[in-house]
Amino acid sequence: MVLAGGTGGAKLARGLADHVGEQLVVVANTGDDVEIHGGHVSPDPDLVTFWLADRIDERGWGLDGDTFAVMDGLRELGEDVWFNLGDRDLAVCLRRARRLAEGARLTDVLGETATALGVEARVLPPSDDPIRTRVRADDRWWPFQEFMIRRLRQQPPVVVQDVAFDGADQATASDEVLTALRNARAIVIGPSNPVISIGPILAVPAIRQAIRDARTGGTPVVAVAPFVAGEVVKGPTNAFMAWAGVSADATGVARIYDGLLDGLVTDEAGPEIDRLAVHRTDTLLADPAGRRRVAGEVLAFCDELAAARSGSAAA
Repeated sequence: MVLAGGTGGAKLARGLADHVGEQLVVVANTGDDVEIHGGHVSPDPDLVTFWLADRIDERGWGLDGDTFAVMDGLRELGEDVWFNLGDRDLAVCLRRARRLAEGARLTDVLGETATALGVEARVLPPSDDPIRTRVRADDRWWPFQEFMIRRLRQQPPVVVQDVAFDGADQATASDEVLTALRNARAIVIGPSNPVISIGPILAVPAIRQAIRDARTGGTPVVAVAPFVAGEVVKGPTNAFMAWAGVSADATGVARIYDGLLDGLVTDEAGPEIDRLAVHRTDTLLADPAGRRRVAGEVLAFCDELAAARSGSAAA
């Protein structure tokens, strides 16, 4: 099982799919979801699905080769189109909104999209209940997408004053997620922003507890740090790590996930991180070969941790 947010988690999931195929389960952040243009947009689950389907556009988001006639038409009519969706991407979101209005679960609708695009792995939301991330900056609360697109892209830099995951503490984890956690060979937290991409997933109480229970039962839990050569590959990770009061490095990641991990995968040299096994490797996921290599090393590391724990228990 992989917990994933944006691009880093999706790329790692794609690499893992080369190794484990249909056995892969990805729990994708839904805190970024937004209802707009008449559709229900689930950016992270869709990003993961498009990567797994080998349909991701070279922009790094959306479907490959998509057109933007609808957005152009809205602009021509005088609409403020601040959230851009390709035409086929919009079709996915319009269908999702209709299916949810009919009473379908988000779990089922995401599964239908994955099946339609030929994805064998399962892509699950952490909950069928809505979770919405908000960010406080400039002394006001921003819905997550407005913060990322209207605020951050137009007026960087920013100081993050607070973060909220509305609905997470009351959300019910789906049976599919809890079953997958119980049955997982390994639980991997992808190289996504620990605060805003993984945070909403771990804020669902039953999921955090299920990870603890799985770890107690012998399932290795490993995180991959979202830094390459000391830098963030994509996104405002540094600003959110600063808000969390931790350093923007592998040590800071370990502190955010304190109590959940057996191991950490990072390219950083330096001192060992307290209480964690560390696997050091080049974590760049720039091409298919790199994604397969990193994914293979993550799986091997998990197996080593599982074997070590099993040996310790036997002794």
